[in-house]
Amino acid sequence: MPGWQEGDWRNEELCRFEESNMLNKMGLEFYDLSHPWGLGQPCWPYFEDVKIERLHNMSRSGVLTQRITTVMHSGTHIDAPAHVVPGTPFMDEVPLPYFFGTGVVVSIPKKKWEVITAKDLEDARPKIRPGDIAIVNTGWHKYYGDNQHYYGYSPGFYKEAGEWFVDRKVKMCGNDTQALDHPFGTAIGPHGPGAPFGLLPRLNEEYERTTGRKVIEDFPEWEPCHNAILSAGICGFENIGGDIDKVTGKRVTFAAFPWRWKKGDGCIVRLVAITDPSGKFRIETGSSE
Repeated sequence: MPGWQEGDWRNEELCRFEESNMLNKMGLEFYDLSHPWGLGQPCWPYFEDVKIERLHNMSRSGVLTQRITTVMHSGTHIDAPAHVVPGTPFMDEVPLPYFFGTGVVVSIPKKKWEVITAKDLEDARPKIRPGDIAIVNTGWHKYYGDNQHYYGYSPGFYKEAGEWFVDRKVKMCGNDTQALDHPFGTAIGPHGPGAPFGLLPRLNEEYERTTGRKVIEDFPEWEPCHNAILSAGICGFENIGGDIDKVTGKRVTFAAFPWRWKKGDGCIVRLVAITDPSGKFRIETGSSE
C-alpha cells in the first residue's frame, strides 16, 4: 500500500489481510460517500459530544472492546419517517429495498444561505427519475467540520424541494449539508426547540441585517422538507461527503443499510455508490447450484 513503511508490523499485517480477503475482483467500483466518524465528531448545535471508551485494550486484556455513546443523527446518517412524523415507520420498519437501488448524484452549487429550488432539481442532469435515490452535491461538504460555517451558513432544501421529491416519486434523497432542511428551517432558526430566537441567535440577527427581512418571514415553517418527504415514506440522507465529487453527474447504484434498530428514529450509515464499468457483474439468482 502506498506510503507504508517496510518493517512496520501493523502495516504488514494489514497488507496481508487485504491481499487475502479484500481484493476487489468483481470489476465494480466503490465510492464511499460518508464522512469519517469517531472522536471529535462534528455534531449538530444541540447534540452532546460523541463519547468512545475502551472497556478492554490490547495491553491489558489482549482484546479491544469499545463503548460508544452517540445520537444516531451524527455524521453521515439517514432519517426514518418516525424521526419527524408520528405514526410513520421507524428505522426497522422501512423495507430493505429502500436502502439499495439506482440513482443519481447531481451538481447544484449553492452559496451561503441559498435555497435549492424545484427548478434547480428539475434542471439537474442526469435527470432525476421516479424511483431514483437522488443525491444533491451543493459543494458544501468541503466545509464539513466542527464549525458554525458548515452548520449555520449552509444552503439547503426547503418546502418546495421536499414537495418536488414527493411529486417526482423518488425512493430516497439527500444532500451534502447539515440537514434535509435549510438551517433557518431548523431549530437554528426560530422554530421548535430554537424558538423564539433560534439556537444560534447571532445568525438570525445577521440574516436580518444582511437581507432587511426577518428569518421567520422567509422561512416560516419548521422542517417542511423533512415533513414532506418523510410523510411520503421517502427517507433522507444528511451530511453526505467523502467521494461525492467523483460520482457527481453520474448514474450509480447506491447501498446504505442501517441497523435493525427497533423503534429507531434514524441511523448512522456508510453510504456507498457503486458503478459497473464492464457491465458484467450480476447479482446471484438464488439457485442452489
